[in-house]
Amino acid sequence: MARRRYRIADTAQQVVGGFLLAGPFVVTEEVWVLATNMSNYHAAVVTAIVFAIGYGALYQADAGRDIETEAEVAGVPIRFVSLMIVSFGSVATLALVFTAPETFLVKNEILPNPTAERLAVTTLKATAVGAIFSVVGAATADSVF
Repeated sequence: MARRRYRIADTAQQVVGGFLLAGPFVVTEEVWVLATNMSNYHAAVVTAIVFAIGYGALYQADAGRDIETEAEVAGVPIRFVSLMIVSFGSVATLALVFTAPETFLVKNEILPNPTAERLAVTTLKATAVGAIFSVVGAATADSVF
């Protein structure tokens, strides 16, 4: 069976869906409070959930898509790699553009006296939380269009 080509338009669809659902969570203070209180273990579990949702949405929920026929890189379907980059990247991009880490963590003193490392780690945790929603939008847009 021939491999399906992966097109830039596929990523563009993912970007639209990913940004659409990521936006409201990036600017929600509760997400940043949750991220502050998450351990690294919790962040790893949240990240695994994002990967599971993405895989399930692309290859389990969409009966018309066969993982065996997808174009791949290093044995991983390019569509899935793109989905993960879009899911986490859209949240991180919006967080930085909206200055969410500074607004919520520093100015609102959710993270008192933050070091650069603690600020970065908490931002990564908040990004993982937002990616749960972003991956749903990105995968849905990829599957629908």
